Amino acid sequence: MRSLQDHFLIAMPAMGDPNFNETVTYICKHDDEGALGIVINRPTEMAVRDIFEHLSLDVPNPEQAAQRVLSGGPVQPDRGFVLHQADDGFESTFNPEALVKVTVSVDILAAMARGEGPAPAVVALGYAGWGAGQLESEFAANAWLSTPVDPAIIFNTSIEHRWRAAAGLLGIDIHQITNYAGHA
Repeated sequence: MRSLQDHFLIAMPAMGDPNFNETVTYICKHDDEGALGIVINRPTEMAVRDIFEHLSLDVPNPEQAAQRVLSGGPVQPDRGFVLHQADDGFESTFNPEALVKVTVSVDILAAMARGEGPAPAVVALGYAGWGAGQLESEFAANAWLSTPVDPAIIFNTSIEHRWRAAAGLLGIDIHQITNYAGHA
């Protein structure tokens, strides 16, 4: 299977795992060792302001501070990730050449709190992870669709419309697909 890095994983309607039902996951790493992604359409009750306050950062930009924090996945739900497109050279960014960058260092949050960080940006807690061959097995079981990432879906599409919009990149109305899987 080719690498799905810099792609969306779109959960099929028959997805049996409640962690991924009706989700879109941005894959920021995929190689022979496995895959790592951030779910981009599961809001939490937390706002970015809460993270800034937890880190004792001042909040000069109330609009950015009011953004919902996403639940990026079930693994390490206390670990933060910032999705953005800036080339600012933050300390710890996965795949800095990608269309969408994922930064895990606190320097990006401090820059955002000062009003100097990347805009737009999306903050998530936790991630989705797959071991070697696991994601490939899930594709064989018809659990996912995939398509190259379109940053507009992450940064310009409302959270509640991202699943349908991502499927739309493939020309699919996800609500017209049956909620059971099979093989021909």
